[in-house]
Amino acid sequence: MSLNWKYQESFAGRHIGPETPEVKQMLSTLGVTSLDAFIESAVPPAIRSQEPLRLPAGRGENEVLAQLEAIAAKNQVFRSFIGMGYSDTHVPNVILRNIFQNPGWYTQYTPYQAEIAQGRLEALLNFQTMVTDLTGMEVANASMLDEGTAAAEAMALAIHAKGDGTGGAFFVSDACHPQTVDVVRTRAIPLGVEVVVGDHRTVDLSQKKFFGALVQYPATDGVVHDYRAFGEKVHAAGGLLVVAADLLGLTLLTPPGEFGADAVVGSAQRFGVPLGYGGPHAAFFATKNAYTRVMPGRLIGVSEDSQGRPALRMALQTREQHIRREKATSNICTAQVLLAVMAGMYAVYHGPEGLKAIAERVHGLTVVLSRGLAKLGFKPKHEQFFDTLRVELTSAQVRGVLAAAEGAKMNFRRIDEKTLGLALDETTRAKDVEDILAAFIQGANKSAAAVNLDEVAEGLESPLAPELRRSSAYLTHPVFNRYHSETEMLRYVRRLEAKDLSLTHSMIPLGSCTMKLNATAEMIPVTWPQFSKLHPFAPTSQAAGYKVIFEQLEHALSQVTGFAGCSLQPNAGSQGEYAGLLVIRAYHQARGQGHRDVCLIPSSAHGTNPASAVMAGYRVVVTKCDENGNIDLNDLRAKADEHKDKLAALMVTYPSTHGVFEEEIREICSTIHERGGQVYMDGANLNAQVGLTAPGLVGADVCHINLHKTFCIPHGGGGPGMGPICVAQHLVKFLPGHPVIQTGGADAIGAISAAPWGSASILLISWMYVQMMGGEGLTQATKLAILNANYVAERLQPHYPVLYRGKRGRVAHECIVDLRPLKKTAGVEVEDVAKRLMDYGFHAPTVSFPVAGTLMIEPTESESKAELDRFCDAMIAIRQEIRDVEEGRAPKDNNVLKNAPHTARTLTAPEWNRPYTREQAVFPTPWVRDNKFWPSVGRLNNVLGDRKLVCSCPPIEDYDTPEQKVA
Repeated sequence: MSLNWKYQESFAGRHIGPETPEVKQMLSTLGVTSLDAFIESAVPPAIRSQEPLRLPAGRGENEVLAQLEAIAAKNQVFRSFIGMGYSDTHVPNVILRNIFQNPGWYTQYTPYQAEIAQGRLEALLNFQTMVTDLTGMEVANASMLDEGTAAAEAMALAIHAKGDGTGGAFFVSDACHPQTVDVVRTRAIPLGVEVVVGDHRTVDLSQKKFFGALVQYPATDGVVHDYRAFGEKVHAAGGLLVVAADLLGLTLLTPPGEFGADAVVGSAQRFGVPLGYGGPHAAFFATKNAYTRVMPGRLIGVSEDSQGRPALRMALQTREQHIRREKATSNICTAQVLLAVMAGMYAVYHGPEGLKAIAERVHGLTVVLSRGLAKLGFKPKHEQFFDTLRVELTSAQVRGVLAAAEGAKMNFRRIDEKTLGLALDETTRAKDVEDILAAFIQGANKSAAAVNLDEVAEGLESPLAPELRRSSAYLTHPVFNRYHSETEMLRYVRRLEAKDLSLTHSMIPLGSCTMKLNATAEMIPVTWPQFSKLHPFAPTSQAAGYKVIFEQLEHALSQVTGFAGCSLQPNAGSQGEYAGLLVIRAYHQARGQGHRDVCLIPSSAHGTNPASAVMAGYRVVVTKCDENGNIDLNDLRAKADEHKDKLAALMVTYPSTHGVFEEEIREICSTIHERGGQVYMDGANLNAQVGLTAPGLVGADVCHINLHKTFCIPHGGGGPGMGPICVAQHLVKFLPGHPVIQTGGADAIGAISAAPWGSASILLISWMYVQMMGGEGLTQATKLAILNANYVAERLQPHYPVLYRGKRGRVAHECIVDLRPLKKTAGVEVEDVAKRLMDYGFHAPTVSFPVAGTLMIEPTESESKAELDRFCDAMIAIRQEIRDVEEGRAPKDNNVLKNAPHTARTLTAPEWNRPYTREQAVFPTPWVRDNKFWPSVGRLNNVLGDRKLVCSCPPIEDYDTPEQKVA
């Protein structure tokens, strides 16, 4: 027996679902003899790369994890007292293990199919309730990307509510966090809005037409201002008052809703979400009921199901809420669901008393520190504070104290040459306060003895003025007062998890969404303290490990896209679109072509494309698609000629939104370039390109990459995401900068996200994926993604027409099946099929996008042939159920499709008056009988929910009354 002593297990074989015998069977079904021959028939030769990806070979999980441990050791985790909107926190272990590290939570998809998403919808409703209670506002959404972008979205809301849609002025207090100020400025420039930064106490709002104002509460240097009078001035000037607030502080401070705020934004990071060198974190956005329908982001509301029982869903629209294409005021189509769930659960776990106790300890330690500093002769400047102190010294003392702090592995904030900031948090203890005081003694050459904390803390009282203290109750709902033992909390989390279908149950075949394997080895490093406990504004010398990750990932992404440069800052696909368009805008302006403001967008594009274009200051011109779903070249040329003097860009998705490799993509790009424009490629479908072709190869100039799709960051129930951009050489110098940590090109556009590298900690997931797959593995994954999609299309074609195919009869990595004829023949809608799939144990494919009445299916490379067959068998069985209706064996208005999904409550009801058996309803296949996933509610009544909008936890008794309270 010969022995292979050099054997190394391939990670690619674990990531890719079909094994070699299955691949051969699928190829046989498609009538080809080899995978390479199949790819030749599927991917147009004119766009094929002639060279393999220039990336190292893939390596095994343990080897790469060992390498990452060595890289992590380069990071230095100091105790952070920097603040600026980021605080260290304790993640409750019951939440860490059972949510953050649990694939049953992080592999869920966005809750468009509410019947199988009731668990995370309830968790998000808890988050919304927590935010409305603490802010004193009437309504809150299900989270935003970060505090900076939430503030920018609030400015946009103010424009819509109080401005004329263009121009005007927006006041920003100079006491706001600098990263927030920069993100707001970036957003304002293309909208023609003048951002006026100054002191809210002295600004004259009558000098300009101000439609709104933004203040920080507490301020970035810690002072707690009373904004009542300023709010009155803003309202008198006809504007909205936006308050960026600290959630933990609001347990002790008067909530903004009680002193006139119209919108309140901020970060929920300090509620049990790791620092992660900047993210991902859940921001929040709260406002008044009057602005509910123009509020950005997703909103979870209460409705009822087909049995009249309370049920939750995404309110107002079930898909891409508030994305109104070229009329949009926001391009946000996602949230930070996983992190919002964690923050909400943190509040559930601690409850109002626990949160207040944590806040009082933080505030108390800050008061003790203030007294200690005063005893040393360094009395902090402000007397009204919560957790942050401003200390003014000499330049020499600042340098000395910072050096002493560094020696003790502590980071303080250097506000300016003569000022330090000190921010305490949940993790701070008495020993930390002693060490801070010791740094001041040493650094300022004080001869004083160590301060005795017990002595300075004697008779400790809060210095907060009575008018700044909170007196109103919060978190009174039972959910925040019931689950404080770990046993109860564990069971609550598990009950919610059991209501949600995730990749732990079955494939999620959503087109354009790429729900593929999120490997455990990729996820493990995210919670390592060397990565998770770094403050985003720590000195870069302490983040040498992250620097290695960023450089290697940027290089890999540039190789994959065929571009010269990369920015990792955009923290969502929509932000990547926005960043890429701003880079193009800056390029035109630098060449004296700033008048170019027309952006061509195909009619098939995702709604975020035109929304991002509008935000970037472009005029959107829609181009037609032909009957095959491709861009209509004649119409494109005509529109490009018509606007050639003002043509800025074309936004194009490749493969097309219809799931086809357009043969004319090079000609499309040339058409734009010849008329002075740039080509922006939406990277939503990059999973069909990696290793076979590239955006740079076919002629694009910039592309964003959905790392939560192609590069395996999990969707997390609707977020987090990451949307880095890669650009051609001539655009590199315009890549996004940052006001705190230097990033970007020589002529950088402003900050896109609050943190320099966006949601830095989850970049580790994509780094792990690239390292383990290697260039060959990444290319093989693309080939199998295309093969799996074509196999599904081939199996379903006899039963459901496949709407679009390429010239050689192939689809790309996804296919669209047409259900529109079924409405005429059987009265069956696409929604009926989507809901019936739940009874078979599947999440529906993408419904009615990009074509109404269709399903867009993307199986990805991670699903095995057995799983693909199980899905196809389910779809074929559903087609037979439809045929029963068409041929009169089942009634049109009372059948298994119209009544789907079927719940356990329905099955076990005493009476069964339906014209099909209980077994047909809930056990349509033998596999389902053994592996049943039960939808927890029946079909949702969305119309009712929007008519009687409830978006926070209502009292239990309200569920039994006809009229439900409006939040």
